[in-house]
Amino acid sequence: MRDHFDVIIVGGAAAGLSAALVLGRSRRSVLVVDAGEPRNAPAAGIHNYLGREGAAPAELGHLGREEVAAYGVQVTAGRIVAASATEGDADDPVGFSVTLDSGEVVTARRLVVASGAVDVLPEAPGLAEQWGRGVVHCPFCHGWEIRDRRIGVLVTTPTGAHHALMFRALSDDVTAFVADPSLVDDTALAGLSARGIDVVRDRVTAVVSDGDRLTGVTLAAGGLVGLDALAAASTPEARVGFLTGLGLEAADQFMGDHRYGSALPVDEVGQTAVRGVYAAGNVSSPMATVIASAAAGTAVGAAVHGDLVQADVASAVAAAGASAGGTPRP
Repeated sequence: MRDHFDVIIVGGAAAGLSAALVLGRSRRSVLVVDAGEPRNAPAAGIHNYLGREGAAPAELGHLGREEVAAYGVQVTAGRIVAASATEGDADDPVGFSVTLDSGEVVTARRLVVASGAVDVLPEAPGLAEQWGRGVVHCPFCHGWEIRDRRIGVLVTTPTGAHHALMFRALSDDVTAFVADPSLVDDTALAGLSARGIDVVRDRVTAVVSDGDRLTGVTLAAGGLVGLDALAAASTPEARVGFLTGLGLEAADQFMGDHRYGSALPVDEVGQTAVRGVYAAGNVSSPMATVIASAAAGTAVGAAVHGDLVQADVASAVAAAGASAGGTPRP
């Protein structure tokens, strides 16, 4: 592996590979470092991705790596454990050095963070084992697959009642589990009741499965409620620990007073607070679907190329001026 690139991209899922595709087609030297831990790995397929509906996450990644390789992009398995700024030159003072878990140190003119997020799940025995299968979070991503079944919804956020109503559009048999009554006001309760959603005012203590199949949940007051699927909101936390050396960290994300996760702040073109460091995908937009993350990666790839073009122009103008005795050529 060479030791210097135009761009290093952290993460080889939809956002990172989409950025790499744009940059590779723009004849930039690009390294993608992928830890092989996509957020959607537990899911059987991706959905609402036109042209790739139902494709396995691993299949999309494999196809993406083949496509970017055709444009000279290098993809390597590994994890970036540290990043720091380096001195550039007078025309392009931005530069970065990253250290891989292998001990290799690689430098680049620009850095794209597409490291994604980790889903922190509600604490209930058996829930994590069903994540992405019997336990789902998004009616758009998984709703069709559990249509017309017995669906439970854990109401753990202020939007939990709305979550239950979204799943009600997919099944006539929906039960909302409300352990904290402050999360559901009278208006929300009226809406749930009007739509025929049962409300259980108790805490779910465990998710019960028979082999690979979810069969129900147990309650703090005792008893088992039979279910075929359970919807539960996760808390997505941005993967940004390796950015400490650059002074970058994730910011808490709120809906009203409720913290629902963290994300790396970016501006309108995807650049972070550090010049030359960009971000795309769930690391900066935790609610983005796969196709939205891919679109964000494409936009960031274009922004990074444009940034480098401007740096190249500055360098060329300076060189032209030097060759003409200090006066730039017209």
